Amino acid sequence: MTKHHRHLWAGLGLGALLCFSSPAIADELVAALRGSEVGVSTYDMLKAINSNVAGTLIYDTLIEQDANHGYVPALAESWEEAPDGMQWTFHLKKGVKFHNGVDFNAQAVADWLAMFKGTDFDYYLGAVKEVVVVGDYTLRLDMTRPDPNLLYNLSTPFGGVMEPGARKADGENYGLTEAVGTGPYKLESFAVGQETVLVRNDDYAWGAKNATNTGPANIERIRLREIGEASTSFLELQTGGVDMLLGVPQEFLSEAASLPNIKLMTMPDSEIWYLVMNVTAAPFDDIRVRQAAALAVNQQAIKDNLFGGAGNIPSTFMIASLPEEKVADQFRIKFDLDKAKTLLDEAGWVAGADGIRAKDGQSLEITLWTQSDSNFRRVTEVIQAQLKDAGFAADILTFDSATIRDQYKAGTHQAAVRSYFYDNATILDWFFGGDRPGYPNISMWNDPKAEELRTTAMTGSKTGEEFTKNFIAYHEYILSQFPFAPIYEPVGNVAYNADRVIMPETINSPVFQRAAIMDLKLAN
Repeated sequence: MTKHHRHLWAGLGLGALLCFSSPAIADELVAALRGSEVGVSTYDMLKAINSNVAGTLIYDTLIEQDANHGYVPALAESWEEAPDGMQWTFHLKKGVKFHNGVDFNAQAVADWLAMFKGTDFDYYLGAVKEVVVVGDYTLRLDMTRPDPNLLYNLSTPFGGVMEPGARKADGENYGLTEAVGTGPYKLESFAVGQETVLVRNDDYAWGAKNATNTGPANIERIRLREIGEASTSFLELQTGGVDMLLGVPQEFLSEAASLPNIKLMTMPDSEIWYLVMNVTAAPFDDIRVRQAAALAVNQQAIKDNLFGGAGNIPSTFMIASLPEEKVADQFRIKFDLDKAKTLLDEAGWVAGADGIRAKDGQSLEITLWTQSDSNFRRVTEVIQAQLKDAGFAADILTFDSATIRDQYKAGTHQAAVRSYFYDNATILDWFFGGDRPGYPNISMWNDPKAEELRTTAMTGSKTGEEFTKNFIAYHEYILSQFPFAPIYEPVGNVAYNADRVIMPETINSPVFQRAAIMDLKLAN
């Protein structure tokens, strides 16, 4: 089995905590969350709109993924699918307890699964007709249709098993003051936008075997910080305020490599940077203008000049490793400035002496939203310049990571530079579903043909092969309508204090989560 050697998933964050922290505590790991993981508002995984590594430590899942995206037993020690896909049977581990002492069993899982109804993650179990408790540690899912994506859904952080009684008893406060799972760490404190502190679950002895250590964890406490500026994070790494700087900005790579106690590594990632356009707002209600903006994005120049040539050049909305990314070449979005200018000419936007286009006395001016992290600002400034080459005048408006999501919901934006982390084709449903305008459907796209293709992709697949075929068709149609433009597919640059952190030789998971933390150690 191929495994990711020293593969880490965490990084620089955005937030309000800008002061230097105290010197490191002997058995406490301090890490800065990456930008995409910052702004989590709750550890109630059925209310969360994004997640971070803490969720994977508080909650175990029924199933985990290994480094090759295969499925390994976790809380479910085995499972069987009926030949026709209309029934799944899960055999659960015995001797597992939730953090509050409640026994983990089939009834607890059934009660937890019932809580999905009416949430944004209802679709995870959209094909499940009935959950049947067969025995104390055996659970059966009777299906309305086959669902080839069921195991993936159960393996994501949003499939973290919560203790139903605790979630019900704590009500609206659940996920803020209390979060009860079976994971290797318990929630000690959570200051929204600042930090999350976890303490080891000393009773943990049932970890999935994609980690060498199945419990308890080696590290007693973990402090996950949200730091506002990359320069502050890097200085904290130098001075010992944080043990890990993950997702190192390009401008700090050479300096980090020169520090004697700092080690750097590059690893695979699951991120896509993209320019999203509000199709309901002028001028992007004209597909020719959207296409022109998309073709004005010079991905190669961004990769070479901002990221030192590292990473991939995307031409779709998915990471290159997914089979559903393999669309026909005619649908791929690639830099073509001459065609962008021709499209704007055809749409009636005439270039002025300063290069900025106008139509009917109105300039082609847009507001380009972004987040306050230095990486976002740098990329957005380049996008601003590239759009100007085609004739757009873009003014940049910056928000912090938590505020911008609420702003999207108002629907007043025109365009934005964003990124996401996900390794499954259902990301299309999340960001382009017509029933989720504002956020997460920032493009505000609601197209009848797209909705038909979406329904087929999400519910009409009996096998993995059909799933891929249906999602390629949905993906191709989205690409043809240009609600977004791909920008960059990065690799991860990680820096850590080698005097403090002992990395395992291999990490057998696709991202930095439970399996990675279980095998991580701190130097004495």
